[in-house]
Amino acid sequence: MSENLIPVYLAGDLVFRPEALALFAKLKSICAEYGLDGVAPFDGQAEARLLPPGRETILAFVRADRDLMDRCAAGLFCIDPFRRSPEMDPGTAVEIGYMMGLGKPMEAYTVDGRLYSEKVETYWRDVLKQDLRKREESDAPSSGSMEDPDGMLVHSEGLLQNGMVEGFIGMAGGQVSIHEDFFQAFRKAAERLSLRLQARI
Repeated sequence: MSENLIPVYLAGDLVFRPEALALFAKLKSICAEYGLDGVAPFDGQAEARLLPPGRETILAFVRADRDLMDRCAAGLFCIDPFRRSPEMDPGTAVEIGYMMGLGKPMEAYTVDGRLYSEKVETYWRDVLKQDLRKREESDAPSSGSMEDPDGMLVHSEGLLQNGMVEGFIGMAGGQVSIHEDFFQAFRKAAERLSLRLQARI
């Protein structure tokens, strides 16, 4: 981690994307413009990456990522839909929960500004060729008015992602920055986080 820069954890499905190291290098460069030291998951995985693929290797990655989150002052989270589904990368959602538990500031960003319910509706219609339907009265509190053909509630109406994700980001003082250009979305989130962290100094 660089001196005089505030270390922030860079999370999302980015580790699975093509040319991931080059992508993180660009994000780190943007972070530095705002006085932040972008810390990628790969930064703590040097030893683990020497291991063959398998259970022990991925668990070593998990431990390394947890240690990085412990050391960072805050987090920047990509919440783009993952593998063409409505949902974000589940590992990133876990990391958001972990950093919420640590009480650290967070910001999120995405290139997809559609509401979560719209993403679910589009997925069912375009991929599975079925439509959502209105949810009949239920004996449980509801965070949505529609359900999918399996009878599962389309929850978190009015939000971009699962309410626990966006809710925790908001409870940590952040918001979701949206821009159709990935790097511009990231830049907006990095700038917001920098201003918040600098105000604490």
